[in-house]
Amino acid sequence: MKKISMLLLALLMAVASHAQFEQGKWYVGASLSGLDISYSGAEEFNLGLDAKAGYLLADDWMLLGQFGYQHSGLEGASDMLTFGIGGRYYIIQNGLYLGVNAKLVHANHNYNDLMPGIEVGYAFFLNKSVTIEPAIYYDQSFKDHSDYSKIGFKIGVGVYL
Repeated sequence: MKKISMLLLALLMAVASHAQFEQGKWYVGASLSGLDISYSGAEEFNLGLDAKAGYLLADDWMLLGQFGYQHSGLEGASDMLTFGIGGRYYIIQNGLYLGVNAKLVHANHNYNDLMPGIEVGYAFFLNKSVTIEPAIYYDQSFKDHSDYSKIGFKIGVGVYL
C-alpha cells in the first residue's frame, strides 16, 4: 500500500507541476548568488541579487528579462549592475530546466562586459504557483576569461502566474 501511495503522489506532483509550464503563463522571480559559493579569478567574496520576469511563449519554453546587482568584497572592487535577456526550456515535466542568457555588465571603474551564460536548475513547487529554484550556472566573460568568467550556485524563489 505504501508503494502505491508514493507512486500516486509522484504522479500527482508531475501532473500538477506541468500545468505551470503551459503557454501563456507569466513568471516573476528573484535569486541570491554568491555567498562564497561562486568562483571568479578576480573576486574573493561575492554577493549577488537577481530579479527576473518571464513569459511562457509555448509549452515548456520561457522568455526571460533580468536585472541584477553584484557586490564584491575584494579591496578596490566595485559593484556591478547587469541587464539581460534569456530563455528556459523545461526538460521534463517535474521542473528540471536548462537556461541560456546574455547579460550586459557595467561597473563603476569603466568596466563593461557582455557575458553569455548557461544554467541548469530545478523548479521545486511549494504550492501551485510558488517555487524554490536552485541552479548551477556559468557566465563567460568576453573581456577577460580567467578573471571575470564565473561558475556558481544560486537559489531563487519564483512565482508562476
